[in-house]
Amino acid sequence: MEKIAFLIDGEQSTVEFYVLDQTRIGGTDYILVTEEENGDGNALILKDMSEPETQEANYQIVEDDKELQAVADVFAKMDESISFISDDNGFSIPHS
Repeated sequence: MEKIAFLIDGEQSTVEFYVLDQTRIGGTDYILVTEEENGDGNALILKDMSEPETQEANYQIVEDDKELQAVADVFAKMDESISFISDDNGFSIPHS
C-alpha cells in the first residue's frame, strides 16, 4: 500500500497517510486515506482543490456531510472489502 507525506498548510511539518483508493467524481479527484496499514482505522476522504494547471495537488478534508456520504458510497462500491462506520469523529474503516 502506498504511503504519502502531506505538508500541513501553513506549517513545516508533514503527516503521512496510506492511500487506500482514489476516484474522480464530476471532474474532482478524491482519495481515501488512513494512518493504519492493516486492521481497523480511522479514515479521511480528501478532495483535490488544486487548479488544473498546478503541478502539486492541494488536498483538503471533505467536511460537507452530503458530499462526504456520497463519496464514501462510491468508495464502498468500488472496494467491497472496505466498509465505513460513521461516528462523531467521522468515518472509521475495518479493513485487512
